[in-house]
Amino acid sequence: MPSIPKRVEERLVATIKRFQPILTSAKARDIGEADTVTIVKDMLAEIYGYDKYTDVTSEFAIRGTYCDLATKIDGKLQKLIEVKAIGTELKDPHVKQAVDYAANQGVEWVILTNAVSWRIYRVIFGKPIDNELVLEYDFLSLNPKTEQHLEWIFLTCKEGWIKSVLGEYHEQKQALSRFCIGALLLTDTIVDTIRRELRRLSPDARPTSDEIRTVLASEVVKRDVLEGEKADEARRRISRHAAKVLRAKNASAETLGTAAAVPEVAAPVPSDTGTVENG
Repeated sequence: MPSIPKRVEERLVATIKRFQPILTSAKARDIGEADTVTIVKDMLAEIYGYDKYTDVTSEFAIRGTYCDLATKIDGKLQKLIEVKAIGTELKDPHVKQAVDYAANQGVEWVILTNAVSWRIYRVIFGKPIDNELVLEYDFLSLNPKTEQHLEWIFLTCKEGWIKSVLGEYHEQKQALSRFCIGALLLTDTIVDTIRRELRRLSPDARPTSDEIRTVLASEVVKRDVLEGEKADEARRRISRHAAKVLRAKNASAETLGTAAAVPEVAAPVPSDTGTVENG
């Protein structure tokens, strides 16, 4: 992830320290949802860097219902924010409502928060609409001296949003997911590598690729890593990438073949008289 600009880092450190006592007091008083929305709006402005008059919209109307807050950059809707009272435990039905809001607007990101707990979800535009929890943190547990904690905040700051750091974070998290790594372990490239190394280790052994793949799937990798929707999506992602690489190789080969088929034109040869003669 790109480094946090110095001025933004200084702002994050100062405002985390400022808002933690505010949230502790609000939680002790068990304030309601409306007052929690007010605090969240102030947090979006002072911590996350949004202009609360131009970048933050309250009660964003979507098909006759409302989402508590939404952020815009240059007039374009970026993410929806569903806010619950500070004492409310965030639950799955809460995120479903927010994701439905986002899907109706074609918005990819949703934040669900009670001002203390912050959950960032990516909307999956499938049938049915689904969601993926990308990041979760407790604001009261943040340490402004910890780089990772500052990075979590920066992901949804206005400055970070402009640099698309949240999308990059999500890509890296997907690449390092157990489903993606599990699927990679069963690809021909990895199985062939294991087979080669096993033959070096035991010259008399002659394991087949199918035998190695069976051991990996049944004894090495956990079953839940290889089964289910997330495992299927990881395999599809790897398959799409492999197809993309193959197309690029084929296109490159065709280009080289075309270039090889074009006859070279002899360079003009200067004559003794100084004029140019074509060979």
